[in-house]
Amino acid sequence: MQHYNELLKAILLWPGALIATNVMQSPWVTVGDFLAVAVCAITGVLVAQRKQMDLVGVTVISVVSGLGGGTLRDLLVGAPVFWVVEPQEVLVTMVAGWSTYALCRQVHFKGTAFLVPDALGLALFTVIGTEKTLATGHGWLVAAMMGVITGTFGGVLRDVLCNDVPGLFIRTELYATAALVGALGFIVCWVSGLPGWNCALAGFSLVTGLRLAAVRWRWTAPSFT
Repeated sequence: MQHYNELLKAILLWPGALIATNVMQSPWVTVGDFLAVAVCAITGVLVAQRKQMDLVGVTVISVVSGLGGGTLRDLLVGAPVFWVVEPQEVLVTMVAGWSTYALCRQVHFKGTAFLVPDALGLALFTVIGTEKTLATGHGWLVAAMMGVITGTFGGVLRDVLCNDVPGLFIRTELYATAALVGALGFIVCWVSGLPGWNCALAGFSLVTGLRLAAVRWRWTAPSFT
């Protein structure tokens, strides 16, 4: 039994510690990361608007929506929390939230207005979370899970704080599944020895394509209803 337990552990820890690529250090990815954080903060404000929150509530929801997933990932894998190291990301979420709050007082936005930007943000966060986890020496299963958490958990925290059932857990178009497929695709490309940018693009495209296709054709995961 001990032999089989060690074998299973080795399989789940595969491929072991990998050297981080230089993809995530690119200025373009940094800009994209800021945009993704901002988009998640903006979608959080749209929920806060529906709940008629004040500016304090809007600020909290913006920060939680934009930073929640990455925070949980870093805590779980034992890495420095990214926004503590790079505090400008906190400022991005707050500015995005306040700007949206001011605009929403003048214009009413539909929830579908940010479907495409949200899909792009989900994809980027998934790729970043997966690579960061692999680079810390964790195996494919943990890396894929952390990729999904990075992309989705900010929305879960947002819904909980807004006293809603998290949309991730109810019958909606594929969301976490899209992130999981993209994370696994990224891992397969990485261990296959493809260049970093190719891996990032493959994972990003899988998440974005599957998420938008799910919205277009109403693809959902099985549920009790």
